Amino acid sequence: MKVFPEDLLYSREHIWVRVEGDLATLGITDYAQESLGEILSVEFPEIDTYVERDETFGSVESTKTIVDLISPVSGTVVSINEDITDDIGIINSDPHDTGWLVVIEIDDLEQLDDLLDSGGYHDFIMQEVDTD
Repeated sequence: MKVFPEDLLYSREHIWVRVEGDLATLGITDYAQESLGEILSVEFPEIDTYVERDETFGSVESTKTIVDLISPVSGTVVSINEDITDDIGIINSDPHDTGWLVVIEIDDLEQLDDLLDSGGYHDFIMQEVDTD
């Protein structure tokens, strides 16, 4: 099983979060991109869109399926990763760094308390794999 970067937080919907002040950079986890297979396209929200925690903020289409991206935090989208439109493959090749999706200005930093650390996410994946 993969090791997940310890400087990130993780949602049970397989979104990673890198927090810097009140900004949260979001992307899909390595586990998610591996499960999805080759990513074909991403639907992004517009900049300045307000997203609610536990609501869809976009979608990812892969060779296997289309999945909704569920935001782990509420806030306003301040940036989207334009590099992905030029090279969608970076989501598969580098999901935890250059394959980031959006940056959200977080409304309520306490929402981060509900996210998993690296070890917690690993344990969550192991439980999910055992039940499949």
